[in-house]
Amino acid sequence: MAVVITIDGPSGAGKGTVCARLAEQLGWHLLDSGALYRITGLAASRKQIALDDDAAVAAVAAALDVHFEPLATGVQVMLEGENVTDTIRTEKVGSLASQVAALPAVRAALLQRQRDFRLTPGLIADGRDMGTVVFPNAEVKVFLTASAEERGRRRYEQLLDKGFNASLPALIEDIRARDDRDSNRAVAPLKPADDAITIDSTELTIDQVCEHVADLVRKAGLV
Repeated sequence: MAVVITIDGPSGAGKGTVCARLAEQLGWHLLDSGALYRITGLAASRKQIALDDDAAVAAVAAALDVHFEPLATGVQVMLEGENVTDTIRTEKVGSLASQVAALPAVRAALLQRQRDFRLTPGLIADGRDMGTVVFPNAEVKVFLTASAEERGRRRYEQLLDKGFNASLPALIEDIRARDDRDSNRAVAPLKPADDAITIDSTELTIDQVCEHVADLVRKAGLV
């Protein structure tokens, strides 16, 4: 099977940028699993499907046509040929994603779709349960985290740069609430895999985090 590197962790820890850079540098495939839930939430919302309708949302999830393109600045997300990169990163869609991710039928529908991304020469998988559920036999597992305050600050700056209005206290509170919800849900809660290496990026630059992960990959003899 193709080599897999999983990078799990909470929203705002820097997973997306790290994974995109690694995928681009290595020439490997990229999976942004969090985007799958965001896209599912967005698609279900656009189809006016109630997000607590497990079977209906799962049908949407199973039919997603999505592609991830790694860029130096992050990842470009294409849904049925439409660039939805910025759309799915709004706080509204993030909330939709957290809701649909808690539905067992949706997780089941997306599980095989995620595993299908495992193609040669390798895959960089970004998410919350990549190392614990989706790819439990991954060659390298990383759990990337940062304080809620730092993650809120990063998100605040991103939104301002893109021209969105934002409230820093509200963002931090939303992150804490989402962390609590994701960590305590019954299905695939957010937690490090037993054999994952935890990296706290609160006081690290994105370059430092990328080098740390790249070093783990080299030490594992994967490149």
